[in-house]
Amino acid sequence: MKLNTDILAKAADQARGLAMDAVHKCSSGHLGLPLGAAEVGAALYGGLLSHNPDEPRWLNRDRFVLSAGHGSMFIYSWLHLSGYDLPLEELKNFRQLHSKTPGHPEFHETPGVECTTGPLGQGIANAVGFAVSGKMAAARFNTAEHTIFDSHVIALAGDGCMQEGVALEAISFAAHQKLDNLIVIFDSNDVTLDAMADKSQEDDFFKRFKALGWDVQQINGHDLNAIAKAVNKAKKATSGKPQLIISKTIIAKGIPEVAGTSKGHGEGGAKFIDAARAGLGLPADQHFYISDDVKAHFAGVKKKHVSAYKKWLKTYDAWKAANPDKAALLESRDAKVSAEELLAVIPNFPEDAKLATRAAGQKVLQPIAEKLPLVIGGSADLYGSTLNYIASDKDYEPANLTGRNIRFGIREHAMASIANGLAYDGIFHPSVATFLVFADYSRPPMRLASLAGLPVVYIYTHDSVGVGEDGPTHQPVETVSGLRVIPNLDVIRPGDPEEAAGAYAAAFSRKCGPTLLSLSRQAMPILNEIPVAVRREGVLKGGYIAVKETAELTHILLATGSELNLAVSAAKQLGAGVRVVSMPCFERFARQSAEYKESVLPAACRKRVAIEAGVTGLWYQFVGLDGKVIGIDRFGISAPGGTVMKELGITAEAVVAAAQSL
Repeated sequence: MKLNTDILAKAADQARGLAMDAVHKCSSGHLGLPLGAAEVGAALYGGLLSHNPDEPRWLNRDRFVLSAGHGSMFIYSWLHLSGYDLPLEELKNFRQLHSKTPGHPEFHETPGVECTTGPLGQGIANAVGFAVSGKMAAARFNTAEHTIFDSHVIALAGDGCMQEGVALEAISFAAHQKLDNLIVIFDSNDVTLDAMADKSQEDDFFKRFKALGWDVQQINGHDLNAIAKAVNKAKKATSGKPQLIISKTIIAKGIPEVAGTSKGHGEGGAKFIDAARAGLGLPADQHFYISDDVKAHFAGVKKKHVSAYKKWLKTYDAWKAANPDKAALLESRDAKVSAEELLAVIPNFPEDAKLATRAAGQKVLQPIAEKLPLVIGGSADLYGSTLNYIASDKDYEPANLTGRNIRFGIREHAMASIANGLAYDGIFHPSVATFLVFADYSRPPMRLASLAGLPVVYIYTHDSVGVGEDGPTHQPVETVSGLRVIPNLDVIRPGDPEEAAGAYAAAFSRKCGPTLLSLSRQAMPILNEIPVAVRREGVLKGGYIAVKETAELTHILLATGSELNLAVSAAKQLGAGVRVVSMPCFERFARQSAEYKESVLPAACRKRVAIEAGVTGLWYQFVGLDGKVIGIDRFGISAPGGTVMKELGITAEAVVAAAQSL
């Protein structure tokens, strides 16, 4: 689409006015990027982006990611001008309660916002995930006769994004995977929040990205023709390389008092807006001003986009008629498959099975992957240890874009952030894996997945001091509890192979948020004294009665994971009045009815002991101040796993002694 640069230059200045008015009205926000990158926004939303404001989730839209999410008024202004369901009143309510214009862009909150951004660098990695999704979708669903996927992903990032380690991880991965459908526009204004960028960096970004395997262009980011030429060239690239456009801009352009300085990053320029608005030719008595000719122009641009969308729909309908199996698979992406349906395809384990839950998970994953063909997996250079390879398929790589196994390399932070991008796109269901102790490397995107309600599955193994000889650096004593406190993240620590089956079924059937599976390295006995259905279905409820007392209830023993068998063993020694409760998922148990929770943990029984090979604090919600918790409130030690458990007091004998002392 040819750009009308005269009207778009006018629109850029009016978008600057919208940002200034919104930030001034609430005395909060960031003016730097919305003002500095206004021409980039005008060019993208004025014709270069392929999208349909009436259908924000159109499958073949270009995905725009504002990685520098603090500049949220940038995207809100352009979404409003483009005709998304974002009335001007919402811009006036910027950063206010229940508005569609929160301080940083949030997925599900604002039509046209592709992902939740704000923590710098995340958006770049999310964009890589979108690009992987686009490549996979094109390879899976396009045919020689019909192309239904050929879109691009465009991310706008700043100096701060480029300084974050996750960005470097992601851009390296993108180059290796030859993601030439990815365009990153670097809003290079040489300013960070606290100072000029040269106080903290000397990078030659042109050479850096070239060396990593990207195509690079550098332009004047205030020249609409240069922006259009660069974006069109990037979209047409046939080099097999991701595309970087270094857009040199002046931060807070339009407010002379702060433009080009670190003071222009935030709301510091808001007090100068009267003079600034006059300098931009905006009427003094009309805030949140958009001229009629700008409105008319964007209405015309939208009409052209809608026309292109309708043309695509005809192609889609023809493709669907010619490829009913492919269409059924694609349209199944939002289908809800229950945990019970998944459990039905997972065979029972042999009664003599003695497996680590990571090994049990390997067996469970295969029928789930067959049942759910849009499930994909990845690992941070640890497939041989995490055992989450989808055996029926091969690696995802440039030569095999339909592969379901992604080798992320030792990039845990980018891995989880890229998985978020895949989940935001909504076509594929991502799962990723590493050792549990490295969850801290991936915690920021895990938190964002929880905030955004993304159904990412984390298969994190080697979950306790049972790791053994690798020692305290690899023994995650605090990690499970640290993850349990993240809202909307289900953490499931299964206690035997059948509980692992329940855990996988729970994770891959959950649509409203992420799930982490905490799996053991060491083998553990299968608990045949507990019926298979009780174990599997009990995990779905988060907690259940694993061993019921056969006399008047005197004690309750609680446990998860590899310590469940210790609680069962202790109960046998303590006598008929002892109940064992398996509590593999605190979060799922919390969602059960009060009646169910009382049936499992009756308030009348206050003699309770919990055991888990990790820190103890969170367990007191279940045992109360009268109970005891056997755990590890220190770092581990290097020795064989069984030796470490005994040395640190994680034994059935310790449970017996604690129960008898109550």
